[in-house]
Amino acid sequence: MSISFPDSLIPADEAARLRALHLYQIANTPPEPIFDEYVAWAAKLFSTPIAVISLVDEEHVWFKAAAGVDGVPQLPRNSSLCSAAILVDVPIVTSDYSPDSCQIIKQDVALQMGLNFYAGAALRTPDGSRIGMMAVIGQEERVLSEAEEEVLKHLSVLVSRTIELRFQYLQAEHNADWEAAQRELSATLDDNATLTRYLMARNNGLNLNDPGIHTLVVARMAGMTKVLDRRIGENDVQ
Repeated sequence: MSISFPDSLIPADEAARLRALHLYQIANTPPEPIFDEYVAWAAKLFSTPIAVISLVDEEHVWFKAAAGVDGVPQLPRNSSLCSAAILVDVPIVTSDYSPDSCQIIKQDVALQMGLNFYAGAALRTPDGSRIGMMAVIGQEERVLSEAEEEVLKHLSVLVSRTIELRFQYLQAEHNADWEAAQRELSATLDDNATLTRYLMARNNGLNLNDPGIHTLVVARMAGMTKVLDRRIGENDVQ
């Protein structure tokens, strides 16, 4: 997918977007297990060395969770492709890290790490604000198939809904309920990761373009959606 990025990192709706991000009180916060498990699963699904959940703030991109990268809690906004990716109103962004691909980002960190591939889907609040990205990153140039794009988009929705659930519990000061929700979601994710490892071992890798494998993965994601819908619905009636 060829992406045409705008000329500025600051979108027209930046003030409203930042208000939406800050409402959730999740940028620049300590790691939480459920988000770590999301990125670990994403890296396995897409066979990439790196997967991240990012949140794009006024001056920094904060990594709520990162698989395959240690000791990088944030990057300057102009040094992370996530800050450019949220500007594009399409569900999936696929790009390389060359200056020709995105001229509004300084590629120094990515190039030092030998990165050549980025694919992400925006994290969205219920009002549609794009506050960050669910992204997979690698060293080999590639593109995503339609089936892979569907899975990545679905992952971003799961993470977005989990952020919404977290906000609801913490706003109501129901910290224990948030911990319980994480455990329930974690158990489901653990089952999904076990299935993924089995499929990888059986097929010498994971091919999301295989209709059978794709159907299994999407079905597991639907199971997580049911957990999130139930818990968010319970909060709505309280």
